[in-house]
Amino acid sequence: MSKITLEQIKVPIRVEMENFERKFRDSMRTKVSLLDRIMTYIVKRKGKQIRPMLVFLSAGVCGEITEKTYRGAVLVELLHTATLIHDDVVDDSAERRGFFSINALWKNKIAVLVGDYLLSRGLLLAVDNGDYPLLQVSSNAVKTMSEGELLQLEKARRMNFNEDVYFDIIRMKTASLIASCCAMGARSVLDNDDMVEKMRLFGEYVGIAFQIKDDLFDYGNDDTGKPSGSDIKEKKLTLPLIHALGNADKSERKRIIKLIKNYKDDNKELKMLFDFVKINGGIGYSEKMMAQYQGKAFDILRTFPESVYRKSLEDLVVYTTSRRS
Repeated sequence: MSKITLEQIKVPIRVEMENFERKFRDSMRTKVSLLDRIMTYIVKRKGKQIRPMLVFLSAGVCGEITEKTYRGAVLVELLHTATLIHDDVVDDSAERRGFFSINALWKNKIAVLVGDYLLSRGLLLAVDNGDYPLLQVSSNAVKTMSEGELLQLEKARRMNFNEDVYFDIIRMKTASLIASCCAMGARSVLDNDDMVEKMRLFGEYVGIAFQIKDDLFDYGNDDTGKPSGSDIKEKKLTLPLIHALGNADKSERKRIIKLIKNYKDDNKELKMLFDFVKINGGIGYSEKMMAQYQGKAFDILRTFPESVYRKSLEDLVVYTTSRRS
């Protein structure tokens, strides 16, 4: 089976994505020179743009792409970009997508204000065009993502994660934004709550599978695009580790938790933790759960009529769980 690429997935929406880039840049224009320089920097270091792709493809699955769909895609990308900038401040991260982060170049105060500016531009885009249903979708995503971040911080202090808590956190932190992209696309072309909810749930399942894949990168090698052991260094309990801890006896579990709490970037200890996770079935179990959520996403998607948009969404689901970065 040949490897699926983003360029192949984009084929049905190639024109829309080209138009989207122009509209996205226009949405960030400002007369403040410092802010305009930062906006230009953001545009030049754009990521894979999976989220606006989800908006357009979901709209195509449900109906005919319209100007409202473009506004939905821009709104989602403004929201996503703002949350990434704020995340970098919270995490004190100096890099994003291989470039210096906004806070690394312009310091935290400016980075927070830039994130706020992007959020406000998204809100105004929706309000000025009367896109209140789209605004509701995006506002719910922001609320849920914030709750997820705070829940993770609360639980991380005591390291009392279990699998249910883990799935609650990733559903809120990661899957809610991807779910909102799919709901946004559907809502932009139809006024049917059941269909919008169906696309939202599809996106939620994709988002959960996406995050589990991201967790597995911690146990990969150098070509994954994510530093090996980064979650452990940040003392994050992800699915592979949670499952392994659940399979260990009480004394072993206590020893591993103590090791994580006191971890000081020691390669020997890191290997010990990796071996513990693999021996106790954490990797295999996580791969199985990722496949289950991928399957749930496919089940929903295949209730829609066959089309080039549906095929690209199916390919995008495969891409998110087979990507190397």
